Amino acid sequence: MHPSRKQAVLLVDGYNVIGAWTDLHDRHTRHNPLQSGSKEDLESARSKLVEALINYSAYEDYETKVVFDAYSRDAPAYSEIITPNLSIHYTDFLETADTYIEKFCAAFRHDLHYSGSRLIVATSDRAQQLTAIGFGAEWISSPQLISDIDFSAKRSSRRHRPQKQSSGRFLFNSLDSKAQAKLSALRHGLPIDDT
Repeated sequence: MHPSRKQAVLLVDGYNVIGAWTDLHDRHTRHNPLQSGSKEDLESARSKLVEALINYSAYEDYETKVVFDAYSRDAPAYSEIITPNLSIHYTDFLETADTYIEKFCAAFRHDLHYSGSRLIVATSDRAQQLTAIGFGAEWISSPQLISDIDFSAKRSSRRHRPQKQSSGRFLFNSLDSKAQAKLSALRHGLPIDDT
């Protein structure tokens, strides 16, 4: 596999995830019980989602594409590359994120750049679930993605804490470094170096 190629492409229906993520949804609708929210609240919710996905994508080594509807912007589609693992895509005026996701899923399996990569679509939109699966992509619901992001953040913070000197009670800690590396490779689906 090419070294810069990610193990999976994660395509995120941005507003669908914001709507499912209580903290972000509340941030978006804080000032208006009719859920229209202010422009600043919407921008804040998008920023928080992107921030969470930056960390998650880097930790999981996903190439993540967050898709936002044009909403009411009368502007052409454009993309922003935020990190090597994450980009944001805004649709054309009157084009939905659903349409963008459908087109991406249809083109994905024919794009040699993504040869050998998995495609995961994160949305709770039932029609999008069926479309993604129909094109051979994997699907996760917005609440599942939120749960995965939270779990990944907790694992990452534990990984960066100073280690105690004792080996602990887990079998993994009692293995030599070579055996630990092999188990880690297995866990991440990487080839095992038997040398």
